[in-house]
Amino acid sequence: MPRIFLSPSTQEYNPYITGHGSEEYFMNLIADAMEPYLLANTIRFTRNTPDMTAASSIRLANSGSYDFYLALHSNAAAPESSGSVRGVLVFYYPTSAEGKRAADLFAANLRRVYPLPDLVRTVPTTALGEVRQPKYPANLLELGYHDNYADAAWVENNMDAIARELARSLTEYFGL
Repeated sequence: MPRIFLSPSTQEYNPYITGHGSEEYFMNLIADAMEPYLLANTIRFTRNTPDMTAASSIRLANSGSYDFYLALHSNAAAPESSGSVRGVLVFYYPTSAEGKRAADLFAANLRRVYPLPDLVRTVPTTALGEVRQPKYPANLLELGYHDNYADAAWVENNMDAIARELARSLTEYFGL
């Protein structure tokens, strides 16, 4: 049975423009919604906790034995573009063939539920610790922009669909 480390955002200071919660709040709700899908597909998981940081999440993951590291976040545009940027980004480490393969699966499946599928893309990066530092293949997903009302509302109103597609991507990645 595959085992993943699930790292929903711990950034409670990033409010959703809708006024209904934060990045931490909604990413944890998506992780909660993923759990039954993961269990039904024999994917075991460990999760970080809201009182952790990205760095402590990576340390905990690296102290265990996992097959994949998945970080769930939402994005914010630069101040001069605040509220005007939309899309879903799936980050992976550029030399990780398995990270790229997983990123392609996440992007393909998220296009099924994101209202602007052409704005779902994969992005190689060496800058993000949650992609660069885990000992395992890793992806960091930016599930829309929490400073854009339409994206924030999409996350709030489609958590189960997002969770389902994330779990579907993991089942495809693991060949289940």
